[in-house]
Amino acid sequence: MKMMNPSRTETTSLTSRPFSGDADLRSLLDLLMISRRSTNDWHYPHIGEFLWNYFMVLIHLDPCQHIRLWHSSDGQLVAFASLAEDPLFDCQVLPEFEWTGIEEDAFRWAESLLETLRRDDPKTWGGELASTARQDDLRRIQFLEQHGFAYRGRFAEVNMLLSLDQPIPALPVPVGCQVRALLPGEIAERAALEREVWQPWTVGNVSDDDYLQLIRLPGYLPELEIVTVAHGGRIAAQVNGWLDPLNRIGDLGPVGARQEYRRLGLTRLALLECLRRMQAFGMDRACISTGITNTPALNLYASIGFTVENRTLDFTKSA
Repeated sequence: MKMMNPSRTETTSLTSRPFSGDADLRSLLDLLMISRRSTNDWHYPHIGEFLWNYFMVLIHLDPCQHIRLWHSSDGQLVAFASLAEDPLFDCQVLPEFEWTGIEEDAFRWAESLLETLRRDDPKTWGGELASTARQDDLRRIQFLEQHGFAYRGRFAEVNMLLSLDQPIPALPVPVGCQVRALLPGEIAERAALEREVWQPWTVGNVSDDDYLQLIRLPGYLPELEIVTVAHGGRIAAQVNGWLDPLNRIGDLGPVGARQEYRRLGLTRLALLECLRRMQAFGMDRACISTGITNTPALNLYASIGFTVENRTLDFTKSA
């Protein structure tokens, strides 16, 4: 497969193949961190955001079928694409290889796979094809619109950033509560909280055994899975923290609290503890995202010091 880069005079030979396991996963993480270093905080997803999305593919689908990689002639990984549930298309390309034809090839791959999936399982895969773009990524928005996508606005997200150059405030912990890392024996309850907070959405379809796969992923740090434990030992709120050591930026998510423990300051305590630990790991910034209509979360994050820096827009293409 040959593609012409408009910024070059020569033709670059690229090959593509299916994802094949842990070594590839680590290469995808490296691609995202390296790409972010040469662009900005939002042009590429944080590896924490990617790892959670990969986790969803891992426990519900087959990554070897639903993720595809592109390599240059010298073997360098230059791009990858995925087709996840709902269905959702994504493609990430090294900056110097963007818009050389990889995006077109990736979309053809995704459409071909989706056609097969819809034929074999129309109930699961028959809905609109979705994709996302940051609001300042005008080229990606144009690409999606040229391929029949339209902005829907139902699941747009606000991207927020916080500098970690100042001490994180220490708030009093209510009597009988604890703020600490998740313990190995609490995996089942953590998975139950995920289901309670997020179902019926796909992100909530996590079994106890599924969650064990998350904690085995490269990039998962048990020290950054923070929970607030209420009186009696029940997990009331939680936050997953992730680190990009190359760019020294942490990512927070997912964040969740059981219904009966909301608006009590318990989620705030977990967030602040995770931010303190990110500082200790050498991070100088932290990012977090939430739905554009999730006013309680937006207010909470803003009160901690996060400021809105960008938005992720959601697009769909009719089946």
